Amino acid sequence: MHRFDGSSFVGQIPGTAPAIPGMFPNMLPLTGQQFGALPVMPVQAMTQQATRHARRVYVGGLPPSANEQSVATFFSHVMSIIGGNTAGPDSGDSVVNVYINHEKKFAFVEMRSVEEASNAMALDGIMFEGTPVKVRRPTDYNPSLAATLGPSQPNPCLNLGAVGLTPGSAGGLEGPDRIFVGGLPYYLTEAQIRELLESFGPLRGFDLVKDRETGNSKGYAFCVYQDLSVTDIACTALNGIKMGDKTLTVRRANQGISQPKPEQESVLLHVQQQIALQKLMLQPGVPATKVLCLTQVVTADELKDDEDYEDIMEDMRTECGKFGTLVKVVIPRPNPNGEPSPGVGKVFLEYADVDSATKARSGLDGRKFGGNTVIAVFYPENKLYQGEYEG
Repeated sequence: MHRFDGSSFVGQIPGTAPAIPGMFPNMLPLTGQQFGALPVMPVQAMTQQATRHARRVYVGGLPPSANEQSVATFFSHVMSIIGGNTAGPDSGDSVVNVYINHEKKFAFVEMRSVEEASNAMALDGIMFEGTPVKVRRPTDYNPSLAATLGPSQPNPCLNLGAVGLTPGSAGGLEGPDRIFVGGLPYYLTEAQIRELLESFGPLRGFDLVKDRETGNSKGYAFCVYQDLSVTDIACTALNGIKMGDKTLTVRRANQGISQPKPEQESVLLHVQQQIALQKLMLQPGVPATKVLCLTQVVTADELKDDEDYEDIMEDMRTECGKFGTLVKVVIPRPNPNGEPSPGVGKVFLEYADVDSATKARSGLDGRKFGGNTVIAVFYPENKLYQGEYEG
């Protein structure tokens, strides 16, 4: 039997009978019948061996606290909740064996049947001890052989909503709306990439592809949005953006770049400024400064009237001054003649020190103003001093 990473044993779930070489838990013991001094393996044992590749699932991204017992208990419990037990809710645990590689934070979970293993594939992205884990087929999975052993796809009637997953998506990363995100700088973290992608809305599924040996990013990812109507908008807005020495390639995973429909153009324009600021946040080497740039706080129409403008300035001084001493508040106004004016819609805050600006960023970023979520990023001090209001 193939062993992974030089391991010489398979972790047993506490409470189960110890493994006998060539056997698995829940198997009948070898018969006492002898033939030429070799034990005869019963039909059940041979069946277990032949179906094992199709009954195991790979679970990646486990937290350090995970152990064989906790993984087995969790997946057996979840399978029962979603109705994934093919032998019925009172038939016992669907997990019969677990092997964990603690160093690389993954496990192989052996299910009781091929059908239950296929149902478990729907659990991709489920939260385990506060961490979303990946559920995949192991590398020794043979699709053509497995097709003769039982269903290879999850039952469409599984109650995935009971465990916080979106039904019918196999973890959210399948189907025509799956997006490929390539050209990602290797220094970006998963959280930073998600933050950029979620400018368009919450994600149903996200997977940053990593090297199995090193755990480092391979520079590309896949995602699916909860609202599938923003798929083309996100692809169009993000594709071609430069980040450091990289250029993003963002498209549907199974086809070329699609253009947004006419009715989506206003949404696309609305997020362009947000994307530019997210891009600024994700650039390497951009330190914390004394200056913050806020977006999604004011609109051009609100800045046209002098009295309204002064009210907004006073509100900004009062609210943003709670985090430290404000040296300057700059709110660019639209030109009366209608010509484009740089920075309209942004608010620039200069604090007396970096510490105050850092506190303000933490306190203001993500807050709701007028139904919109405010984005607060550090802004280069020299650009503010030179009157440059485009990031």
